[in-house]
Amino acid sequence: MSTSARPAFYALRPGGWRDYMTLLHAPYTLWHLSYVALGAALVPHVRWGLLGWTVLAFLLAMGVGAHALDELNGRPLRTEIPAAVLVALAVTSIAAGCAIGIWVAASRTWWLLLFVAFGAFIVAAYNLELAGGAFHSDLWFALAWGAFPLLTAYFASAGRLDWAPIAGAAFAVCTSLAQRVLSTEVRFARRSANDPALTRPLELALQLLAAALPLLAGAVLLARAA
Repeated sequence: MSTSARPAFYALRPGGWRDYMTLLHAPYTLWHLSYVALGAALVPHVRWGLLGWTVLAFLLAMGVGAHALDELNGRPLRTEIPAAVLVALAVTSIAAGCAIGIWVAASRTWWLLLFVAFGAFIVAAYNLELAGGAFHSDLWFALAWGAFPLLTAYFASAGRLDWAPIAGAAFAVCTSLAQRVLSTEVRFARRSANDPALTRPLELALQLLAAALPLLAGAVLLARAA
């Protein structure tokens, strides 16, 4: 394994506060929070305050909690964050995200608790590879980090599902699968003896997609705000 290559294009030099910045997987976190924004924007009347709470819930549970569990399970980012700190980050952030979901369910519809329960389950099942890794697959990644945020954001605002969010979820699944395919190849090159330059075009495509999804979500929200 190459010890000089960074484990990801966004990974900073190990140590101190840089480890926590790396842990956030900022480009990917923004990518998947874009699905939250797109889901909320598909509702006829955008509830901006609710969108903010939904983004915060996913930022905590997915951006912090899921990534803390992922780093705890094998140290893929090679951070020096103590295991106890990773556990504390995971537990508190996932619990806070779920608490926001429960609060929103109490004010909107109790059916939203089904989404909260699924989110709490899949964040642990996927990142800790529970059940022998049955939930740690490309398809589950696309469903959990692509379709689920979009559908949850739509349901939280509309209180129901419709064909528009289902079509949006299909888009999220496809783009998440593309992310998974590209990132797997790039990650293998970076963590093996292979020359990372060989996969530079794939990594560039990954970076462009990571920029494109937030830009798309921002454009849609700006259009809805006009």
